[in-house]
Amino acid sequence: MAFESLGEKLQQAFADLRGKGKLSESDIDSALREVRRALLEADVHFQVAKDFIASVREKAMGEEVFGSLKPDQTVIKIVRDELTELLGGTSSQLMLRPSGLSIIMLVGLQGAGKTTTAGKLALRLKKQGRQPLLAACDIYRPAAIKQLQVLGEQIDVPVFRTDDTVDPVRIARYAVQAAKSYGKDVVILDTAGRLHIDETLMQELRNIKEEVRPQEILLVLDSMTGQDAVTTAKAFDESLGIDGTILTKMDGDARGGAALSIKTVTGKPIKLVGVSEKLADGLEEFHPDRMASRILDLGDLQTLLEKAQREFDEDEAKRMQDQMLAGEFTLDDFLNQLNQIRRLGSFQSILGLLPGMGKIKDQLKDVDLESGEIKRIEAIIQSMTLQERRDPNVLNASRRRRIAAGSGTSVQDVNRFIKQFREMRKMMKQMKGFAKKNKNRKGGLGLPFLPR
Repeated sequence: MAFESLGEKLQQAFADLRGKGKLSESDIDSALREVRRALLEADVHFQVAKDFIASVREKAMGEEVFGSLKPDQTVIKIVRDELTELLGGTSSQLMLRPSGLSIIMLVGLQGAGKTTTAGKLALRLKKQGRQPLLAACDIYRPAAIKQLQVLGEQIDVPVFRTDDTVDPVRIARYAVQAAKSYGKDVVILDTAGRLHIDETLMQELRNIKEEVRPQEILLVLDSMTGQDAVTTAKAFDESLGIDGTILTKMDGDARGGAALSIKTVTGKPIKLVGVSEKLADGLEEFHPDRMASRILDLGDLQTLLEKAQREFDEDEAKRMQDQMLAGEFTLDDFLNQLNQIRRLGSFQSILGLLPGMGKIKDQLKDVDLESGEIKRIEAIIQSMTLQERRDPNVLNASRRRRIAAGSGTSVQDVNRFIKQFREMRKMMKQMKGFAKKNKNRKGGLGLPFLPR
């Protein structure tokens, strides 16, 4: 999980401040020494860490509790605000034309994930109502064009390519012409990378830039390379001029040093982050304030709500809510809701968006929405007839044996699940009175993880 180790160390640094009536200079200096150590261990650029500590110290020195906040919360608020600024301050949108053709040029070194990111970006724009075209401009890496074609087929986005090896500049020009001819409004250029930065690479990219005049030049960086990513970003910006960065593999980087250093070192914002290998939900807009809150275990409920609104059908959620309150919630409904919650991501990623979950994540580390227990429940329900799913009361001993055999479970497993489901329905009926008392509340009662 992104920033996991950094977040743990920052929270430990604030532990000794709890219960103090006022912050002394020694209190602040002691905590900030730990913060500085945490930043450096997270592979944050030395000068960035030094300036960050100086800014926090200046604002924290002599501060009193804000209203009802405790001293440690005062320091956390200051650190959160400074982290937000360090990460870019505000979200940076892609600069696309409201009408006509927009050109996005993806650049970076080999292995950073440019081609996969191109596919994710195309799908993201498609969901936003755009009509993207992918352009295969990498003629050097073996199978690069084929990889882009496969991605294009998976997301139903056309890919412009040439059968013969030609100049990447001409490919980019032809791709733009093709996009105009076929009524596309975004061209995503997947350019070639190198194992290291060299003048040949940079000159080729400058030639493409000069030829097609892209609205966005986005540098794709592997966040797990830490300070190497920052060095790469600085070199690309100085030689080519970039408009922003996309950090890949953020879900695998527990340190996060690259994200915390890039904006300060290059002056260019992080626009998108890769958070999953899946094409459908693997690219997210980067929100500095939300990320700062996640690092400090303050949660990110706004992102959780947005995920739920994207994944859940509002009418279906309302129907299930009404059925729950009427005591008519079926096993089919239960399976449907389980699958909806699963679409939000892994259980651990959902926990990371909830305030204070860092304190208990170790106890919940083995909980998995893809666990054997969840799969057994799915198998049991799917082995039932339509009548049995709608009315579990018909499940006699013979039917339960058949279901156990069909699902690869035991009769005891089937009995235990049916008992749990019945207990859950009893609780739902008890909630009916509570719902009546709150019937005027906007959005109704709401289901767990469902938007209100």
